[in-house]
Amino acid sequence: MITTVDYHTGGEPFRIVTGGVPEIPGTDVLSRRGAAMEGLDDVRRLLCHEPRGHADMYGCFLVPPDDPGARFGALFWHKDGFSTACGHGTIALGAYAVHEGLVEADPDGETDVPIDVPSGRVTARVRCAGGKVRGVTFVSVRSYVIARGVPAGGVKADLAYGGAIYASVPAAELGLSVEPRHLTELIGHARRIKSDLAGHPASRHPADDRLSGVYGVIFYDELPDAGDAARQRNVTVFADGEVDRSPCGSGTAARLALLHDEGLRRPLVHTSIVGSEFRARVAEVTGDGVVPEIEGMAYRTGRHAFELDPDDPIGTGFTLR
Repeated sequence: MITTVDYHTGGEPFRIVTGGVPEIPGTDVLSRRGAAMEGLDDVRRLLCHEPRGHADMYGCFLVPPDDPGARFGALFWHKDGFSTACGHGTIALGAYAVHEGLVEADPDGETDVPIDVPSGRVTARVRCAGGKVRGVTFVSVRSYVIARGVPAGGVKADLAYGGAIYASVPAAELGLSVEPRHLTELIGHARRIKSDLAGHPASRHPADDRLSGVYGVIFYDELPDAGDAARQRNVTVFADGEVDRSPCGSGTAARLALLHDEGLRRPLVHTSIVGSEFRARVAEVTGDGVVPEIEGMAYRTGRHAFELDPDDPIGTGFTLR
């Protein structure tokens, strides 16, 4: 039996495993990711795939932190494997830590929850009022521009790192917009762009090859300003055609690095394809990169105890996409 607590952040699911999984070996979170990829992929499939999940499911295993400076570590997974970063998941983990009493939270203030993830240490800054969680800010790892104007899928993509590598393309370059009616076409374009970028020098992480590879393709529309902030609508297609319902936390970090490089010095309101929003800003400029802060909110959706009947011919499940 595997127990979970489920959340959504901006409409994107996040399944937190709370019990039933053996200890994952490793000296740090990044090495534990490798061990989980080898030893717990069947559990990932069980929790992600139908009939217990779906083709756009997301979640994590909780693991020990790299050192006492973090509250815990997290290994993020989706229908196709394990990712190196997850902003919407970090926001959910912040809310979870407060809801479950894993941290002593200020009932009328902000409480930092440091978390070690494969791409480094991030923070979920949980804002409470009247003892209730009202918002969570994801403080990202350093994010930076990798390359601009890289030909892929018949367009030119800008690549940036925000804990994972993302390719950004204006949807208008494809004659489309970020709307549900265009989603099938955008998924197809994302797959072609990602395929063309496989093995490209710009898809390599400069310091650790375990962080290499284009994880997602971000299509975006320019929107009218929202007060003092710039505003864009995006959809991030990651892994093999998986669609982020939220504005994508680590993808927003990558977008903010690109926009700061272009001269943006205001906050960014990032709207998702389902209308949910993150508000992002550059908290710090570090060399050729920035440290983004991205505010959103996560809501608990349920608690589960999953089982696998040894006689079940479906086994750990399937996906239809």
